[in-house]
Amino acid sequence: MNSVNGGAKDADRITRSTRDPREVAERLQRWLSDRLPRGSDPTIREASIPESNGMSSETLLFTARWVESGASIDRRLVARIEPPADAHPVFTHYDLGMQHRVMQLVGEHTAVPVPEALWYEPDSAVLGGAFFVMSRVDGLVPPDVLPYTFGDNWVFAGSDANRQMLEASAVRALAGIHSITPDRHDLRYLEHPVAGASSLERSLNHWNSYHEVMVSEEPSPLLTACFSWLHDNLPTDTGGDALSWGDARIGNMLFRDFQVVAVLDWEMAEVAPPEVDLGWLCYLHRFFHDLAVQLGSPGLPAMLRPPDVREVYGRWSGREPGDLTWHMFYAAVRHGLNMRRVAERAIWFGEASRPADVDDLIMHRSTLEAMLDGSYWSSVGL
Repeated sequence: MNSVNGGAKDADRITRSTRDPREVAERLQRWLSDRLPRGSDPTIREASIPESNGMSSETLLFTARWVESGASIDRRLVARIEPPADAHPVFTHYDLGMQHRVMQLVGEHTAVPVPEALWYEPDSAVLGGAFFVMSRVDGLVPPDVLPYTFGDNWVFAGSDANRQMLEASAVRALAGIHSITPDRHDLRYLEHPVAGASSLERSLNHWNSYHEVMVSEEPSPLLTACFSWLHDNLPTDTGGDALSWGDARIGNMLFRDFQVVAVLDWEMAEVAPPEVDLGWLCYLHRFFHDLAVQLGSPGLPAMLRPPDVREVYGRWSGREPGDLTWHMFYAAVRHGLNMRRVAERAIWFGEASRPADVDDLIMHRSTLEAMLDGSYWSSVGL
């Protein structure tokens, strides 16, 4: 994203972290000394904070060396750290322990590639927030800045066959994640403690409650209308409850040769029907595609089309999912809430100015309006 509505805001100046990586590395080294056996003598080097994808949990990349059974061990690792409360984070609550637990669950019970989840530390005194450490996986990420739909990147430069391979691999990963179900695994820690007759209704009520808290000082007429429509039109053609990744987009996957090698970012995990993830996958691509088209680029219109995603998912899961219209709208509404929070965060850091109309804080306002009046859907084959 290269702008935030309501004020000038270059993507390469978005404030993603307020921590000094050298200081974090020094604290992490002391913590690792206590975590590893006596005599391990760990050292940390090459510590850095990535500058591209992600504005929620803070990420530190580093290399750790220690002695184990008389041999020197080198590990390229990643620490995901809860953001400081005074940094105006995107979400009001970050459950790093939940993310660590979900990654271990997926890694142990499916063939879906996830980084090895090594350690979780709940004590915020160590790094200024809870954190977990995982292995680092080499691969390419479809970029957010500038989005991969704008050109001049490996996704755009690939052939149609390459992108079809990427799409099939991503959808296959979702099918693997959804093979974890409440009847076979204890997923109660992912259930939202809100009212609702189904996991989908509870998911919607959870996000509506979050919406009401986040916009309480300046309510959003558009988001309020969108949530009302979603409540009034809950679908009934969904699959059974499953582990839902939550942030199911290709920008949260690492690829090699157009195949998924790691699935990342589990902070939005919940129990929900598979269509919730599929709708998010399709819509987040359309979000970037629509941005590209608005700025004169052809985008990638043939990629991650809902009918194709449903067909591929049915092939890998053994069940064709229901219609994705409602779920794409749900994704766009949740993303609208996140985009408003990102814009508020930019204003907080003095990187953007507040618009006269609060709904202009939502980057894809026009898309939500078109979804609400029904004029959007013909453009995506629905």
